[in-house]
Amino acid sequence: MTDHDELTALAAEAYVYGYPLVYNAAMIAQLGHGGFGSIPGGPPNTFGHADRLASPGDEFVSVNNDTVYSIAWLDLSGGPLLLRVPDTGGAYYVLQFVDAWTNNFAYIGRRATGTGEGTYLVTPPGWTGTPPDGARVVEAPEYMCVIVGRFACDGPDDLPRVAALQQGLTLAPHGTPGPLTGLPAPDHAARHDLAFWEQLRVLMAAFPPGEDEGDHQMRFAALGLLHEGATPYRDTSDALAAALVHGLALGKEHVEGAARSGFGDRRGDSTWQMALHAFDYNLDHLGLGCVDSPDWKTPGRHAAHLARAAAARAGLWGNHGYEAAYAVTFTDADGETLDGGNTYTLTFPSPPPVDAFWSITMYDTPDYYLVDNAANRYSIGDRTPGLVYEDDGSLVVYLQHTLPVEGEAANWLPTPAGGFRPMLRMYQPGKDVLEGHYLPPDIRRTVL
Repeated sequence: MTDHDELTALAAEAYVYGYPLVYNAAMIAQLGHGGFGSIPGGPPNTFGHADRLASPGDEFVSVNNDTVYSIAWLDLSGGPLLLRVPDTGGAYYVLQFVDAWTNNFAYIGRRATGTGEGTYLVTPPGWTGTPPDGARVVEAPEYMCVIVGRFACDGPDDLPRVAALQQGLTLAPHGTPGPLTGLPAPDHAARHDLAFWEQLRVLMAAFPPGEDEGDHQMRFAALGLLHEGATPYRDTSDALAAALVHGLALGKEHVEGAARSGFGDRRGDSTWQMALHAFDYNLDHLGLGCVDSPDWKTPGRHAAHLARAAAARAGLWGNHGYEAAYAVTFTDADGETLDGGNTYTLTFPSPPPVDAFWSITMYDTPDYYLVDNAANRYSIGDRTPGLVYEDDGSLVVYLQHTLPVEGEAANWLPTPAGGFRPMLRMYQPGKDVLEGHYLPPDIRRTVL
């Protein structure tokens, strides 16, 4: 292997490693500058509350249509924050804490801490103060993180109840806050074709990982990613620049391939990929509400890095499987790619086994966005009003782009005109799901 080949391979590995950090930082920046879709933008350390369920205007990968979002991006460089949560009266909600690298590091909510009123102190790395009486501590691994809040909502008529709960969700400084660091800015003197690498360089310096990950990062020194000060990507040698450009393209191919074929596991002859362990890539910092067990950790750092990149690409800010289990498919029972030019049925002999609720949501490909349709329906689940069940209790869902025949519209989940990828979500999955015994039924093309 030539020196160019070695550098290119190293750059491809570094792209897979750093893509989640760069993409996540872009989403955080977007939260601070206008928000996206139903999520309003705003300053750090303040919740932005959606006032509706997600729709096609929410251009966010695999956004759910089951819950109303409340999202806050935290800058803990000024000190810890006091978080207060309301009593939801038994209703499902979850606050998922995601670090700068997209690792889920803590949970508050129905599964993790119950549904009663509570007070929590979110602390930056190295904080040594005393928390208020009665406050449970959430230790953040970096000074920048995101709280992704989801409140179960049974439809438009349920929005006032959810809005009242959202107003009971508050953040406030604990003590006298210091100045905020904010997201680091790249050096704009970097070459345009090397902009990704400059973004990754400054973000890696701002958000150093744990000791084991830090040791792993040393291997990227030859790419300039550990360089301090002014950008090394202004007067980069032709050899290194060529390797970085080629490696970025290869890295993108790896991430896209993993997002499509590796986002979850297939069991038996099922066409579904069960993403039960797709979010197990956090190996080092598992706090409140997390299951710190080898069963919920991806074996090996290289595998964890690829899983993390695939999850960021196909399902950014997704939960661990024990909070919400996900299953996706791209093909029908015959192995043919799903396409809105065809009509399909999905028959559930019995409901997916869950302790909260379940749904199946429709997305386009390759973006994994919700798609506008005449019925304004983007998901179907156990809370969908008006579903018609068969005499034996089974549920037949009709997947097609055009309006079904009379009698089937109640169970219609519209598809895009072209390729599509549905996602089955199981909130607080039951034992059969967690132990890998449950498999969703295959989607079958209708023979006309």
